Amino acid sequence: MARYVRAATLRNHLSDVLKDISKEKDYFIVTNRGRPVTAIVNLDFFEDLLAATSPEYLESVKEARSDYKKGRTLSHEDVFGEL
Repeated sequence: MARYVRAATLRNHLSDVLKDISKEKDYFIVTNRGRPVTAIVNLDFFEDLLAATSPEYLESVKEARSDYKKGRTLSHEDVFGEL
């Protein structure tokens, strides 16, 4: 369910709003002068939106999960080498 937060309130309480979003896996509609102007969404929620609207994204997630289950993974060092 959408929750609304005024831009001024968001500015003064950003860390609290971000904590709420990460706990609730939800989103906030940010308003300015009573009108909705943008949204701040939880990353899991955003990924769900991408998956629901992008067959390519959903396929890539399935493929990655399959690779992980089969042990086809790389370490940080394999990918990036020694920094």
